[in-house]
Amino acid sequence: MGGIVSQDDRRGAEQAAVGTRRKRGADGGSSELVTSGGSTRIADDVVAKIATMAARQVGGVHEMGAGMSRTLGTVRDRLPGVTADSTQGVAVQVGERQAAVDIDLVVEYGLSIPDLAGAVRTNVVNEIEHMCGLEVVEVNITVDDVHVPDEQPPEPRHEESRVR
Repeated sequence: MGGIVSQDDRRGAEQAAVGTRRKRGADGGSSELVTSGGSTRIADDVVAKIATMAARQVGGVHEMGAGMSRTLGTVRDRLPGVTADSTQGVAVQVGERQAAVDIDLVVEYGLSIPDLAGAVRTNVVNEIEHMCGLEVVEVNITVDDVHVPDEQPPEPRHEESRVR
């Protein structure tokens, strides 16, 4: 399990040092997003990007996205002028005070998948709660593949034109 590294210890120390722990309202929900001065709405794409970055920080996460989205991402990366999808493999639902996250991963061979999923889940929850003030009600993780170091990824197939 040597490759699994969570940001929990570092984050806890930083939060204690600068006092940035998220406060909860009397109802248990976030008190930072809805105040007497107004409300703050955080776009789904923002939460998805934070979740993506948090998942990638965990050692043992090789790639993100299901098979077809990874293939399309590879093709998209090769097209000039087209930017990569920074949230590939992550879907979120964001409400006024809560968020739910779904993540598709490819993990490195040899690691404990339950341990890795736990580390990813913890890091994603901590980052979203810290940065957005949203309560994360669930983080569903699907492991779509295992990366074997000697295995080459399939190249996108290019069909020859049938007409000249």
